Amino acid sequence: MTPPEYEYLRKFLKDCSGLDLSADKQYLIESRLLPLARKVGLSGISELVQKIMGGSAAFNVQVVEAMTTNETFFFRDKIPFEHFRNLIMPQMLRSRANRKSVRIWCAAGSTGQEPYSLAMSLKEMGAALDGWRIEIVATDLSQEVLEKSRAGLYSQFEVQRGLPIQLLVKYFKQVGELWQINPDIRAMVQHRQFNLLHDFSQLGVFDLIFCRNVLIYFDQETKTNIFNRLAKALEPDGFLVLGAAETVIGLTTVFKPLIEQRGVYQPNEVRHAPVRTPAFAAITPKVAAMAGI
Repeated sequence: MTPPEYEYLRKFLKDCSGLDLSADKQYLIESRLLPLARKVGLSGISELVQKIMGGSAAFNVQVVEAMTTNETFFFRDKIPFEHFRNLIMPQMLRSRANRKSVRIWCAAGSTGQEPYSLAMSLKEMGAALDGWRIEIVATDLSQEVLEKSRAGLYSQFEVQRGLPIQLLVKYFKQVGELWQINPDIRAMVQHRQFNLLHDFSQLGVFDLIFCRNVLIYFDQETKTNIFNRLAKALEPDGFLVLGAAETVIGLTTVFKPLIEQRGVYQPNEVRHAPVRTPAFAAITPKVAAMAGI
């Protein structure tokens, strides 16, 4: 790969996905894009760059997806899910008692372990959510990982990573050598392909946003822009949960960290008048019954 080809790919990936590669990441591009090039019959990176320049939208999507990191597992890092159970949902039960509805967005939801971890946590609340309408919207740039998330099929290795055995027995069934999460849990999660560089307004307004372990790949300007737009997509008393290596400090003042609640933030001030017009169909009574909510 020549230096001009690498610079072209760096700019292409940043413009399309926000991925900000440093000057020393040629090895990463080669390790992820050479297999794609060979898969479609190209001799190497040079031909791949020419194909991108040729304007094949479908192929360009494949290139971006090949570079996307989809590392995830159930109840990843544990602490955010403890905050969800012990801090966020108890407050939602109090503040949303009149309308009895909560909207949750899992941005960069990958293959589904995060949104399904939230869904199982909600299911474990039992009668506390009787009569409530819960929406969990999982988005990702990659259509491939969204399809895996919709199917809810995981290998033995994947269910052993972070998933308590009692929840595996309770919410999964074995399908051959795989494990599939039960239909009532899958019904609690809606999926949509979405790019974080695009307009958030089409998604509506949320009470809680999980946006974990994705912003670390963006430059500071892009992070600031996304934070400012996340604030507008969040209720004034809503919550934003970031990954352990992510922070708003030094990037924006639209969020404030919660003291002694690592990774949890709230809007710093009322920045919008929320209009609750979800972009997704509400959960029907039939689906709500299936989901136990």
